[in-house]
Amino acid sequence: MRVLIAEDDEVTAELLTAALQEFGYQVTVAGDGREAFQAIRTGKYRLVISDWEMPEMTGLELCRRIRQRRWSGYIYVILLTSHTGVDNIVAGLDAGADDFLSKPFEPHELRVRLSTGRRILGLESRDLTIFALAKLAESRDPESGAHLERIREYSRLLAEELARTDRYRDELDGSYIELLYLTTPLHDIGKVGIPDQVLLKPGRYTADEFAIMQQHTLIGARTLEAVAAVNSEAQYLRMARDIALTHHEWFDGRGYPSKLSGEQIPLCGRITAVADVYDALTSKRIYKPAFTHDTAVQLIREGRGTQFDPALVDAFLELEDDFQLIRKRFENVPSHFDGVRLQWPATAAATLTDSSHAAILPHEPR
Repeated sequence: MRVLIAEDDEVTAELLTAALQEFGYQVTVAGDGREAFQAIRTGKYRLVISDWEMPEMTGLELCRRIRQRRWSGYIYVILLTSHTGVDNIVAGLDAGADDFLSKPFEPHELRVRLSTGRRILGLESRDLTIFALAKLAESRDPESGAHLERIREYSRLLAEELARTDRYRDELDGSYIELLYLTTPLHDIGKVGIPDQVLLKPGRYTADEFAIMQQHTLIGARTLEAVAAVNSEAQYLRMARDIALTHHEWFDGRGYPSKLSGEQIPLCGRITAVADVYDALTSKRIYKPAFTHDTAVQLIREGRGTQFDPALVDAFLELEDDFQLIRKRFENVPSHFDGVRLQWPATAAATLTDSSHAAILPHEPR
């Protein structure tokens, strides 16, 4: 990652450069605030270390100029200063500085403060990456409006309910639940690789078509793994990868793509499975009308210990009224399929339960 140093003292600039290069950063040095601002305008730098006192433009003035403009991404500024006291800290923060480093600096402190900056910048990159990938998936996935919004709300509800139990209290902390909420919308990103004649088919799948459709789990997992592998700041996509790969696995081992069972299936995948199936059942799809909440609840109850983790079904049954409230909150979002003529048997529950994966894909082969 690049770091821009704004420092008019050559000795300090050399010391900073040597330390940063040892930490693995690419370094550019600007001799004053004005030169630094021009470098920032190139869009190459998101981490800036600036001396407080400089000719032409001080560090405080540089901070103000940075905050006055709209940039493509956030710019994290560390002020290097010998000034102390609350008044100076307030002045720096008011100008737009994010952190402070005292002169003479300690290399270890410098490394830690830069790591803090990278984490903060990584949060911004994380949210933007997830949003972009989720919208990509949504562009191909023929599902009703607000599917991504609903599924992440359902998943968070389930995770919060599990977090209240002794069994999952330690595993499901606030950080895990927030990451689950952010990454669950990527569960079906692999559908971007499924041919239109399969993905958009209104009728029941043949065996060959269903085999193709199953590949969306592997395509999604490989895509997210590749993104995480080339960006050390994107490790959060590991959870998204696990969700994409395993949310169609069954608790009894009859799911796909790997026929995992029980706790071989990551918890995030087991949570997403319940949320995704409930939404699939209660939403209009290209191959089916929306089923009632009561029908969906009954089918998920019947899947306890076979399709779904029993603990998650129990949590779902405790939360079914909350699920219904979320569904109603988004029910006025327009569907992509308004006006499409749908033909589906009136006895929805009977139709769904005679196929091993029917609650997920009602138009698969039998």
